[in-house]
Amino acid sequence: MESNLKVFKSDRFDVEDASSLSLFLYPDSLFIFAKDKNQRTICIHEYINFNWNSLEQLVISDHLLKVDIPAKIYLHQPYFSLVPGVLFQPNQEVSYLRFAGDQKSNTSYFNTPLDSNNLQVLSSIPERLKKSLESRFSELTFHHGSVSFLSYLFKERFNLIGQEILVSLFGNQIYTAAFSNQELAAFNIFSVESKEDILKYVMILIEQLKFDRNHVRISVFGATGENGINEEWGKEYFFNFRLLAPHVNQNYTHGFKHLKSVNLFETNWQFD
Repeated sequence: MESNLKVFKSDRFDVEDASSLSLFLYPDSLFIFAKDKNQRTICIHEYINFNWNSLEQLVISDHLLKVDIPAKIYLHQPYFSLVPGVLFQPNQEVSYLRFAGDQKSNTSYFNTPLDSNNLQVLSSIPERLKKSLESRFSELTFHHGSVSFLSYLFKERFNLIGQEILVSLFGNQIYTAAFSNQELAAFNIFSVESKEDILKYVMILIEQLKFDRNHVRISVFGATGENGINEEWGKEYFFNFRLLAPHVNQNYTHGFKHLKSVNLFETNWQFD
């Protein structure tokens, strides 16, 4: 596992300065952010080709995880649901998540309120994994991985035009969000193998929501030269297309190098 580890840290990093942790579990990678008492990031561990089944082992081997400090776990997984806040009732998670996939046994559910409690984001974690993490951290919270992207979109909603589709690309998956008149109309996660797959899902949203292809604005986060997505490509299909980087609500101590090589939404913006 160590061979798959990349470390980004400040010049004067000391693990004893860490006062909280944020773990972002993607389908095949893991990012651990350690922050000091002022909520400045002092170290990031990136594990590539990471298997979620290895998390229990990692908890006892990674030195960032050996300190019992408050930790937040963000799970980027297809099994989730959005529920309007006015309809949400505790202990009904099984019903809300039924459409997302088959129910799993020995599962623990969690939810995160967004947009001034107007929306609840629900998901789950295997009970065994939860208990393993709880035995390591005395203060622990769980969130679905989409909450950072969604919280950013709600923050920016009044800068949106009447028809908006926004895509956040991470590895071989994307989040797609559609806003109609600044209200969230659709949100989902998809696996993609190429930029043509991204185009396919955007076109499906346009058709489903009856958006005007000459008017709708398409915004993509996480585009790189490696995935071949650039403005020239996008404007072959859409009149109003742009590539974006999220505004920043994260602070770093001095000395982080090569951080831009981590093409991760959460290096700029996180739900806190």
